[in-house]
Amino acid sequence: MSESELPPEGRPVDVYLDLLRVRMDTEDYRLLLRVVEPVLRAIDEHRVQGLDLALDGGDEELPQEVRDEAALVIATAVTGRLDNEVVELEVDDSGPVRVVTDAATAADPSRLDEIADFIRDRHRQNEELRGIAKASGLPTDF
Repeated sequence: MSESELPPEGRPVDVYLDLLRVRMDTEDYRLLLRVVEPVLRAIDEHRVQGLDLALDGGDEELPQEVRDEAALVIATAVTGRLDNEVVELEVDDSGPVRVVTDAATAADPSRLDEIADFIRDRHRQNEELRGIAKASGLPTDF
């Protein structure tokens, strides 16, 4: 969907949520809203910096489809784009990592390799920092 197809005064995230309401099971949609509403509110109120976001359902297990859609809703709210995609990258032995990116990047294997390399580097740096923190008697849960 292009920007010219958006209704007047329609935010892309509202359009996307309307499409999801029609497409998703009612209970899954309610679960999705429960997960994304606090984030969307924070974005609207410009309180995004320092926001801790975990795409889980709290006490209940969140289905992967709902997690993916929640990530896409948030990406749409942040970017204003409706062409975001969730891609799965193999970055190390711990299993795949899911990331949200635009459609052009999702279709470009070399860009996806760059993203996977960045994630590997970041993971390596975090492990080094955890080792330093542990050796120093500091908390390692960052």
